[in-house]
Amino acid sequence: MAQHDENVVWHDHPVTREARERQHGHQGAVLWFTGLSGSGKSTVAGALEQALHRLGVSTYLLDGDNVRHGLCRDLGFSDADRKENIRRVGEVAKLMVDAGLVVLTAFISPHRAERQMVRDMLPAGRFIEVFVDTPLAICEARDPKGLYRKARAGELKNFTGIDAVYEAPSEAEIHLNGEQPVRELEAEMLMQLSARHIIRS
Repeated sequence: MAQHDENVVWHDHPVTREARERQHGHQGAVLWFTGLSGSGKSTVAGALEQALHRLGVSTYLLDGDNVRHGLCRDLGFSDADRKENIRRVGEVAKLMVDAGLVVLTAFISPHRAERQMVRDMLPAGRFIEVFVDTPLAICEARDPKGLYRKARAGELKNFTGIDAVYEAPSEAEIHLNGEQPVRELEAEMLMQLSARHIIRS
């Protein structure tokens, strides 16, 4: 990991996160959706972003596949590259929270240490871990990208849930039952965000 040059200095700016949040009318926060491939992370995050947009909330959705087309296109899928992928996403999410946005992320992020790394980047209370808890059998039956089929056939190595570990959150702020309909999960998320004063009721 590259070290900071001593000539690179952090600059505080007169427009603060608090000022941006007042302008937006809500707090900035990261909603970190985690779960197995096929658990429904991207689907729920996408539905929630649409609902928040309709409510006038300023949002941005960081999708696992999308960031690998640009920000993380130089990374592979080794353990080191996966960790760096999450670190970069965390840094981008941190900037977006500073801009006063509600940031939704949809990443498997299988290791607790990596999710904790992102949590530690953010102000207290601004990282909300959302565990989309869906049994492996259901995720595998859905298999929207055909990845489980490839993993079972030996065509895809080190695949989370098959031959690579997924460390489920032990104390996620929000625990969703991934077997429930998307609209119910969307409604539960809106209720949780209101209760946490991220958005207005």
